[in-house]
Amino acid sequence: MLISRVLLLTFFMSALLSACGTAPGNFLDTSRLEDKDPTPTTTYPVHLITVDTIAQEQATPEAAQPLPPARFADAAQYVYRIAPQDILGVTLWDHPELTTPQGSTLSTGGNTTQTVAGALQQPYTQALPGQADPYGQTVSANGTIFFPFIGKVRVAGKTTGEVRDEMAAALSPYIKNPQLDVRVLAYRSQKIAVTGEVKQPGPLAISDVPLTLVDAITRSGGTTGEADLQRVRLTRNGKLYVLDANGMLDRGDISQNVMLQAGDILNVPDRYDSRIFVMGEVKTPMPVNMVRGRASIADALTQAGGVLDTDANVRQVYVVRGVRNNPSKPDIYRLDMSQPDSLLLSTQFQLHPQDVVYVGTAGAVQFNRLINQVLPTLQTLFYLKQLTR
Repeated sequence: MLISRVLLLTFFMSALLSACGTAPGNFLDTSRLEDKDPTPTTTYPVHLITVDTIAQEQATPEAAQPLPPARFADAAQYVYRIAPQDILGVTLWDHPELTTPQGSTLSTGGNTTQTVAGALQQPYTQALPGQADPYGQTVSANGTIFFPFIGKVRVAGKTTGEVRDEMAAALSPYIKNPQLDVRVLAYRSQKIAVTGEVKQPGPLAISDVPLTLVDAITRSGGTTGEADLQRVRLTRNGKLYVLDANGMLDRGDISQNVMLQAGDILNVPDRYDSRIFVMGEVKTPMPVNMVRGRASIADALTQAGGVLDTDANVRQVYVVRGVRNNPSKPDIYRLDMSQPDSLLLSTQFQLHPQDVVYVGTAGAVQFNRLINQVLPTLQTLFYLKQLTR
C-alpha cells in the first residue's frame, strides 16, 4: 500500500512539473531565452497635481513649431506670375481678328473649367465639373506664346500687366495706340496637393488669388470627423512643417494660416498621434482621442468608464508624460482623488498627446489577487496529502 501511494505521489508531481508541456493553452518556453538585462532601478520624481501645478502648466505652453519661409510678407504683396501650360486670353480693342475668341467657358483656379453662370452658382467648397479647357494662347514649355505681328513673346515669370505693356509696345509700329488686355483663362502650371482627412482630397491650382491653409481645406470640402487640425503637415522643398489650424480657428493665431505656394503638399492627419492611453483599474482600459486638441484627466477617465469602485486606489491616479520625446526621463504627476477639490483639479489638468493615465490598485486588492494565485496550489498539496494517507 505504501509503495502504491509513493508511485501515485510521484505521478502527480511529475505531471505538475511538466504542466507546461501537458496543460492546454498558450505558453512560452523560456529555456532557449537568455535574459541577462537587470531590472531598472532608476527612480523618478512624482509631482502632486495641485492648483499651483496647473497654473505652472498653463503658464508654460508647448514650444511653438517653426513656420515655413514665406515668399510674400502678406497677401497684399502677392502677385501671380505666368508659367508654362497656363492659357492666356488676349483682347485687342477694335481688332477682333487679333482677339482671343470670347468663349463661354473659363477657369476658376482648378484643373477644370465651367461656364460663367456655373461659376457664380457653384458652391465654393465643391469640386468643379470637368469640361474642356478654353480656347486661348497656351504658354509653351519654353515660356513663350505666339502673337501676330510680334511673333514669339516670352511671358513666363511675368505678370499679366507686364505682358500687356510689352505686347502693347511691340504692336505700336503696326497699330496706332493699341488698347490691349491680357488675362489668364486657365491656371494649369502651378498647383498644390491636399491629402488626408479632407472630404475631397486632390490637387488645387494656384491662381491670382492667394491660397492659404484655410482656403485649401475649405476648397477640399472641409475635414472629416477624424481630422486632427492641430497637427496639419505641410511639406515644402523637402522639409516638413506642422501647423496648428485648430489654434488659428479657436484662438485667432493667424500666423498659422500660411500662404501656400506651388509644389506644397498639405496633409490633414487623423487623430492617431493625439491619443491618450488610460490603463490600470478602470472599467474599460482604452486609448482616448483628444477633442479639438484638448482633454483633461476627467475626460479620459469618463471615456474609460470611470475607476473600478472595488479595485482602484483613487489616491494613485498617475499621468506619465514625455515618454515619446524622452523615454529615459518621463514626467510623472499624481492626482489624489480622495480629496474634496480633486474633482475640480481633474477637469483643469490638461493632458498632452501620448500621455498615459494610470489608476493604481488598492493594497487589499493586491493581497486578494495573491491569495487567488496561491490558493489552487495549496488545494493541490492538500489533496495530495489526503491521497498519501
